[in-house]
Amino acid sequence: MPAAFQWARLKADVKCALRKGAWYRILKLTPTDVMLDVKGTPVSVPRGQLQLSPEPALRWSVVPSPKHTARFPATWGSSYAVCPNCRDRAQLEGHPASMRCRRCNGSFEIAWNESNRATG
Repeated sequence: MPAAFQWARLKADVKCALRKGAWYRILKLTPTDVMLDVKGTPVSVPRGQLQLSPEPALRWSVVPSPKHTARFPATWGSSYAVCPNCRDRAQLEGHPASMRCRRCNGSFEIAWNESNRATG
């Protein structure tokens, strides 16, 4: 039986309203575009820019750190994690198997070996 909702996240480093590595609920799916729920607002994204999934993520996504941006802490290193529950960003220290989110207090495994890591 198919899942009631489908989920999507960016698979490329593109400028849009989505956070890299964060999963969003799909509101509408067409052959060319996907309408996503981004903080209660519908946002249309070209389908080719997204990784689609029948289920929401249950693990932290590991995302390459952005280059040349003043809003991102340079001390975080070459990658950071995105919470699967609340989409908060977190610094990766070492190579832990799991981590607790400072915003939602959820504890989740980290998807170190995920083959479809968001690229940047």
